[in-house]
Amino acid sequence: MADVLYDALVQPFTYGFMARALAVSVLVGIICPILGSYVVTRGLAFMGDALAHAVLPGIVIGLLLGISPFAAVVPTGIVVAVLIGYLARRTGVSEDTSIGILFAGLFALGLVMLSKSSNINVNLEDLLLGQALGVSQSDIYVTAGLTAAVVALLYGFHKELVLTSFDRLGAAVVGVPTAKLDYLLLVLLAVVIVIALQAVGIVLVMAMLITPAATAYLLVRSFVYMMAVGALLGSVSAVVGLYLSFHLNLPSGPAMTLVATALFVVAAAFKRRVV
Repeated sequence: MADVLYDALVQPFTYGFMARALAVSVLVGIICPILGSYVVTRGLAFMGDALAHAVLPGIVIGLLLGISPFAAVVPTGIVVAVLIGYLARRTGVSEDTSIGILFAGLFALGLVMLSKSSNINVNLEDLLLGQALGVSQSDIYVTAGLTAAVVALLYGFHKELVLTSFDRLGAAVVGVPTAKLDYLLLVLLAVVIVIALQAVGIVLVMAMLITPAATAYLLVRSFVYMMAVGALLGSVSAVVGLYLSFHLNLPSGPAMTLVATALFVVAAAFKRRVV
C-alpha cells in the first residue's frame, strides 16, 4: 500500500521536469485567481482573453531574437493593455470593441509571423495549450519574480482598486485616480497572463485567471477571502492537473483547466457562501 501511494503521489515529482512544472504551476495557480478576483468583479473576462491572444507577436519576436519569450512578451502585453484603454478613450468606441479589434488583429499578425518564420522550432500546440513540463530553472525564477512584483503592487493599491471596482463614482469623488488605476490593473493583467502562458497556454490562460476566482465568489462573501480561497483553489487545480497529466498522459494545461472547471461545477451545485 505504501509503495502504491509513493508511486502515485511522490514518484512523479522525483523527475526534475515535474518538479519544475509543479513550481511554476503553483505560482500560476496562486497569482491568477488573486488578480482574477478583480477581473471577475469588474467584468473584464473578455479583456483577459484578448490579452492572452494579442501577445502572440511578442512570443514570436522573442523566439526570433533567441531570447526568452518572457523578455519580449512582458512589454508586448503591457503595450497592448495600455493601447486597449487608450483606444476606448480616444476613439469613443466601446472598450469591448477596442478589445475585439486588437484581439483579432494581433493574434492574426502573430500567426502570420509564426508561419513565415521557418527558423523557429516551436510547436504551435505548445503555445496554444501550454507546456508546463518544459519549463527551465530560469523560467521559475522569472515567474517567481513577476509573481512577487504583482502581489506587492496589488497589496500597495488594494484599497484603491477595491473601491474603484465596487464604487467607481464614489472613488472619483474622493479623489482616487480611477483612470490611472485602470491602466495599472491592465498592466498587471498583462503580466499575469504572461506568467500563465507557459503553464496553460494562450487558449486556456483565461481558465486559470477566471475560474478559481469565480468559484471562490460562489463560496465566500468577503473580497479578501475570495482572493485567498481563489488562490487555494488555483493551486489545487494546478497540482491535481499535473498528477492527471503524469498518470493519464494528458496535456498539462487542459488537465489543470478541467480540474478548475470541475471545482466550479461542484461549487455552483452546492452554492453556499460561508465567510
